Amino acid sequence: MLGIYIHIPFCRRKCIYCDFYSVCDIKLSDAYVRALNKSIENRADREIKVDTIYFGGGTPTVLKSRSLVSILNTVKNSFDVLSDAEITVEANPCTVTEESLSTLFVSGFNRISFGIQSAVNDELSALSRLHTYEQAEKAVINAKRAGFSNISADIMIGIINQTSESLDFSLDKITSLPVDHISAYMLKIEENTPLEKMIKSDEDILKSIADDDELSERYLLMCDSLDEKGYKQYEISNFSKAGFESRHNLKYWRCGEYLGFGPSAHSYFDNKRYFEDCDVVSFIRHNGKPHITYTDTDVDKAEEYIMLSLRLVEGLDIDRLSGLDNQGRYKNIVSVAEGINKLSGEKLINISQDRKNISFNQKGFLVSNTIIAKLLGN
Repeated sequence: MLGIYIHIPFCRRKCIYCDFYSVCDIKLSDAYVRALNKSIENRADREIKVDTIYFGGGTPTVLKSRSLVSILNTVKNSFDVLSDAEITVEANPCTVTEESLSTLFVSGFNRISFGIQSAVNDELSALSRLHTYEQAEKAVINAKRAGFSNISADIMIGIINQTSESLDFSLDKITSLPVDHISAYMLKIEENTPLEKMIKSDEDILKSIADDDELSERYLLMCDSLDEKGYKQYEISNFSKAGFESRHNLKYWRCGEYLGFGPSAHSYFDNKRYFEDCDVVSFIRHNGKPHITYTDTDVDKAEEYIMLSLRLVEGLDIDRLSGLDNQGRYKNIVSVAEGINKLSGEKLINISQDRKNISFNQKGFLVSNTIIAKLLGN
């Protein structure tokens, strides 16, 4: 089964921490939708079965609801979309109304992901978010009224002026809403973002952001809190109630195939990875004809499986790895994992009794990049 990713590269205003590709020139949106539909139609193949569709951004809901519905209908007309497909749209709380949410739901969208980030308005303002928590609360309730029974919320940890107490407050407030899934991201200071420039010119801003020790403490606090509230961790940054895991994102982490449409959208198809140029104006000018850059035309499936599967709580299956590892490079990976645990002085990697599965625990997730590099022999 294939996943489809649709990139909507428009925002009302860029958040200071964001390095995803988006523009604020919303007057381009109608021309973009026409070009995007053409791009999807050019790739049409009714033999391809699709079980997840994900509209990301940017902020998809800055578009008119009818535009989003038009794009979804083009996907359905171009591919064999299963009747129970998971169809997600990302949303900023201040870009939806009860009417627009109803239109999206009756037109086929069945999952919505709100970028809430915090329940503390001062923290939202410091992040340059356009919404208040009260708007976010109203948006979630309206989505539920519109018919959505699969609602996700984003939370950020380590943000400007956040404390452990304010994080706990945000977790309490957001999980009291009809939210079935939580994506919780640690603030990362990306290059060439307004936040990076602000920090360089004002050291007090850096002091107000959690350091590594504080970030680790809050991450573990958050994991425990969400678990107590019924949200089970299934990936480094993702938690859900039973049965509400993101099927589309699991496709990425389980090395499933997907096609991406729109500037900056990535694809993994026919054992090739590629992405479209980050240029919405060029995309429109060429009527949706993509300019593709191949990142890997012959994917190392064993290495990729290690890197992606270890993001998941379910971890890495040794038998599957052996089937992908034609050269036997990772035949001793369990022994390497045991050595890492021994050297660290504490268990960071769970190893099943039959030595057929390895996975990170919560402390292991905090240093996962370093551990994965060691498991790969780097």
